[in-house]
Amino acid sequence: MSNTPQTLKYTLTHEWVARESDGLMIVGITHHAQKLLGDVVFLELPAVGDKVVAGKEFGVVESVKAASDLYAPISGEVVAINEVLNDNPGLINEDAYQAGWMIKIKANDPNDWETLLDANTYLQKTET
Repeated sequence: MSNTPQTLKYTLTHEWVARESDGLMIVGITHHAQKLLGDVVFLELPAVGDKVVAGKEFGVVESVKAASDLYAPISGEVVAINEVLNDNPGLINEDAYQAGWMIKIKANDPNDWETLLDANTYLQKTET
């Protein structure tokens, strides 16, 4: 049983991306990443209106074990952040793929979705 939803896309830096019907991209970290980090205690996320660039840092996630940079899977403008995580970053540990989403991006090029890893490829790359 995998904790890696097949409907999402992934990056080698352990971010996941969901594409909404309106074209917005929802970003979070994978179950695998939150498991490696341990209990998440703090997040630093961009502000609405900030621009993010694929492969570049957009924030930081801190756990009781370590701090880790977050990398944008696609380029675009941040149109929403998950404000609930400010007060309860542990939601990422409880539900990395639903309640633990971090930001929504309006992609500069929606076709960038196609360049991301599918679930099977992500699993192959992370299990080695």
